[in-house]
Amino acid sequence: MITLSLKEGGTILGEIGEADLQLLIDQLVEEDEKDTDYYVTPMTIELLERAGAGLNLIEMLKRAVGNSDGVDVVWKDS
Repeated sequence: MITLSLKEGGTILGEIGEADLQLLIDQLVEEDEKDTDYYVTPMTIELLERAGAGLNLIEMLKRAVGNSDGVDVVWKDS
């Protein structure tokens, strides 16, 4: 399983499977192959929904973003 957390403060958001991680990697911008963080906005969540992200991932990201403009999310292989 893959653990997602907020980059700032390290609050754990939850766990996702390999398929959702691959979707993040395929759909979002990475600075290099070792990059493990993404800036997630409400628009990012919509993009991921349209791309077929799992409900667990979408709900997790919606809770993390809340009413903000966006948050940095980090993934780590558990």
